[in-house]
Amino acid sequence: MVSSSVFARRAVLALCASIGSLAAVPLAALAADKPELRVVVHDSFSIPKDLIADFEQRSATTVRIVKAGDAGAMLNKLILTKAAPIGDVVFGIDNAMLVRARSAGLLAPLPSELLALPLSADVQAADPQAASATDWLPIDYGYVTINYDRAWFETNNMALPTSLDDLAKPEYAKLLVVQNPATSSPGFAFVAATAQAKGESVWAWWAQLRAGGVKVASSWSDAYYKDFTKNGGTRPMVVSYLSSPAAEVFYSDKPVQTSPTANLNLAGGVYVQIEGAAIVAGAKQPKAAAQFIAMLRSAPVQSALQTEMWMWPVQQGVAKAEVMRHSGAQPSAVAIDQRVLSEQSRNWIRQFTQTVLR
Repeated sequence: MVSSSVFARRAVLALCASIGSLAAVPLAALAADKPELRVVVHDSFSIPKDLIADFEQRSATTVRIVKAGDAGAMLNKLILTKAAPIGDVVFGIDNAMLVRARSAGLLAPLPSELLALPLSADVQAADPQAASATDWLPIDYGYVTINYDRAWFETNNMALPTSLDDLAKPEYAKLLVVQNPATSSPGFAFVAATAQAKGESVWAWWAQLRAGGVKVASSWSDAYYKDFTKNGGTRPMVVSYLSSPAAEVFYSDKPVQTSPTANLNLAGGVYVQIEGAAIVAGAKQPKAAAQFIAMLRSAPVQSALQTEMWMWPVQQGVAKAEVMRHSGAQPSAVAIDQRVLSEQSRNWIRQFTQTVLR
């Protein structure tokens, strides 16, 4: 049996070879200072350290991970520092925020060999446009949806909402915490999903939520770990991810048969989120940045990210982790067209701010 470390090394080498062979690194060079590759990521980024160490050895670079807050905050920092980029490669810009990144001129073209990496059929079906990008490569995907605390609803003998209209009623609105779409990618994704579903009536719907007592958090972490009743908060419903119930099982300190949380998956309240990686325009290490992106699409990373970042793999042929079954069936939601996002994303954030936050 091939050890995991050997398998990881072979997979990384195979992908990196497609964007330029890595010559053997002399011992003298290893002893010398290595060029630094700055990788800008959101706070939830996590892959095994041994895979990063293996990449550093094979690419003769030193990787510096630059955590820059939630995905929305990360994108804002990249835009503000565009004249003097804080990174060479970025991971965590999703399909909902890709329009803003492009309009700001943040992304450099990717090598054609990276663009040829095969996407899974599930990703192509969920967002056909993801496969056609030339400046951004899908790395993982998931679904933004509403999670609820099973025990809270059982203890309070309360039925679950069955539609977005139900959710806007005062008895449910006061139980929900969402994220600010200006600073949170799941927050923006949820707003976008409701805008697509509700059309012109969406802001009247959000006004109902506000009147009913919906809470707005600045980030997913604050909403899930501070406001959600599962973690000691006061809100038994939270905008989160389809995979969150699986994560609850995985991290439980005792064996459980059923996750303490579950997904609502209300029609119009689910968004397909695809996270990608890109070379930052003006990068000091563009070749190493491309190699790092290739590594993110290797089988070891694609397998590991499922229980590290709780997203599904996009690379064709990589199996899904068994624990993911606790998330339930994948919804049939389809990503919003990039042209609509391009035309409406800023307006949605502005309207949300005026309707919900003021």
